[in-house]
Amino acid sequence: MKVICERAMLLEAVNSVSSVVATRTPSPVLQCVKVTASEGVLTMAATDLEVGLRLSVEEVDVQADGEALIPADKLVQIVRSSEDATLTISSEDHTVHIRGKDSHFTIYGYDPKEAPPVRDFGEAAEDCEIDGSTLTMLVHRTLFAAAAEHSRYAINGILFDREGRNLRMVATDGRRLALARGQCTSVQDRENVKCIVPAKALNLLSRLVRDDADTPVHVAIEENQALFRIGAGTGRADLSTNLVEGTFPPFEDVIPKDQDKKVTFDVEVLRSAIKRAALLTNEESKGVRLIFGDDMLTLKSRAPEMGEAEIRVDLQRYEGEPVEIGFNPGFIVDALKVIDEENVIVELKAANKPGVLRTGNDFTYVVMPVNLQ
Repeated sequence: MKVICERAMLLEAVNSVSSVVATRTPSPVLQCVKVTASEGVLTMAATDLEVGLRLSVEEVDVQADGEALIPADKLVQIVRSSEDATLTISSEDHTVHIRGKDSHFTIYGYDPKEAPPVRDFGEAAEDCEIDGSTLTMLVHRTLFAAAAEHSRYAINGILFDREGRNLRMVATDGRRLALARGQCTSVQDRENVKCIVPAKALNLLSRLVRDDADTPVHVAIEENQALFRIGAGTGRADLSTNLVEGTFPPFEDVIPKDQDKKVTFDVEVLRSAIKRAALLTNEESKGVRLIFGDDMLTLKSRAPEMGEAEIRVDLQRYEGEPVEIGFNPGFIVDALKVIDEENVIVELKAANKPGVLRTGNDFTYVVMPVNLQ
């Protein structure tokens, strides 16, 4: 194998593919990137046996077909540290050579035949197509609320729920829940689809789409796997992932239907007030008290041996009786970060009932209150 690559394009591909490799494994081949040069295209692939990524690199000159299995960490370090406009990658048996203008690195790789296969999107039946910007928004508005390590394994992922062209994505960690809605641009399968996609896969998917939000994303859902194709032609990427086993909790039962206190905030005003009130909290007292009156919201926080904070925000058209409630400020700020609109509606019921943040019908966020002494 011998290819001449534009370093900037190569670095972008290497960074993406290397994020898939297993970090803790006794198998060295799972810490490698498989590089294949064939028919004028350079393809890079990696998998940790749960998530797999295959992508094509543009701006390459393939001078000899072939393949190599290269340790991901060394490949990333070499490409990142280079200052050359182009790099030449060649291989002989299992030894890889990377050459720049004034550098030559020799890496001892592995037999490419030992690399676990990474699925091609063409092997699956397409379910639907989603605009890249819509998919990125849905992931952005839910991923932050997913559980990181939870004994209820099903909530460690994000629910992918498609009914016709209507798509909902839902995430929860048991203390908060985020629901985002969007539309598919086309649907191939008339059957509705509901599955749980791992957070790692969706995080990587949003990063692959981020730089070109106009790119269509093709989706295929199978019994145990989901496959995504981002883009087309030589610059496309195929992402495959095992689905999370288990049943997602009945989230619709968690969303309150009888909130009788409502107020609309400017997102930036509310975010600033919450962040400032959170300055005087600590692990023992990390709640912020929100006191809603007729025309004023007062935010109070207190940390023993540290001090107290009080922030006031004028209210416009507050509906309902006054109420006093406590929230983890980080949970509120997390939601406000992913809202692109100018305003957000806050809905409440009582001090011991969950609060709801909404932006139209596209985003709903439920957060449990905290007890404040």
